[in-house]
Amino acid sequence: MATEQPAGERPTWVDDQLFPFQSRFVEVDGNVVHYVDEGAGPTLLLLHGNPVWSFVYRDVIAILKDRFRCIAVDFPGFGLSTAAPGYRYTARDHAELLVSFIDRLDLAHVTLVGHNWGGPLGLYAGLQRPNLFDRLVLTNTWAWPLNGDLSSELFSRGMGGSIGRALIKQFNLLVNHFIPAAHKRRKLSADEMAHYRHAMPTPQLRHACAVLPGELVGARRFFTDLAERLDPLQKLPTLIVWADADPIFTDKYRTRLEATFPHHTTTVLHGVGHFPQSDAPPEFSDAIAMWWTEEATQDTAAR
Repeated sequence: MATEQPAGERPTWVDDQLFPFQSRFVEVDGNVVHYVDEGAGPTLLLLHGNPVWSFVYRDVIAILKDRFRCIAVDFPGFGLSTAAPGYRYTARDHAELLVSFIDRLDLAHVTLVGHNWGGPLGLYAGLQRPNLFDRLVLTNTWAWPLNGDLSSELFSRGMGGSIGRALIKQFNLLVNHFIPAAHKRRKLSADEMAHYRHAMPTPQLRHACAVLPGELVGARRFFTDLAERLDPLQKLPTLIVWADADPIFTDKYRTRLEATFPHHTTTVLHGVGHFPQSDAPPEFSDAIAMWWTEEATQDTAAR
């Protein structure tokens, strides 16, 4: 049985072959934040959603690190990061933590790669530090309030209520059911699934995972403020990488993202599930590399 690991130490259950990167830890606002920082070149800030951690980007990092500096961070309560006392695991908590993390690492010329919750959290950070972000990569995510969207309301109020939270905590529902079901191209190995289960081995350590479903509609003010202030980021070159077999983020979300970010290029990954960076890592990585080359060529020509 997995046990809770001391903060700031890489647990023994992390397989060095499956996750062959140095684990780094930094204290941010009292939180012990785990991240990997691999490769050299333009900076990609890789942000995960619920209920995964930086492990979900492992194949993408392996492919892109020869060309890019790949920084993948775990939000507190996920992966190998440990929250400070009083951390509430809300959307705003995670977003503010990310801003502090960017400051702590003194990042600049950042390309956001935001998936699921990583999209709005990264966009919030981009609005707080607009001069530090050069480009956006958005994949199966959103940037506006979901209140009034029927499926989102039902899921958020169901899984975010007391019964839903109890199910998530007691049975590790999102990890055991959602992660494998949301992969359409391939089946995760037992060792891969173990890396998600070991990250949340007890009901207490699944609290962060259990909070976010309720935040989908509960954080209405956060999302309203985000949507109303997006203008500085809407001017940035944006790549939308869309997995079209995602049962949650359907085409209506892609269409709205395209309308929200007018300077976009869209790459659709056909038959890929909700986690494109894990379900189809070569295609996901190629989409970023090809788009980057095209953008760089256009920048050179413009000069």
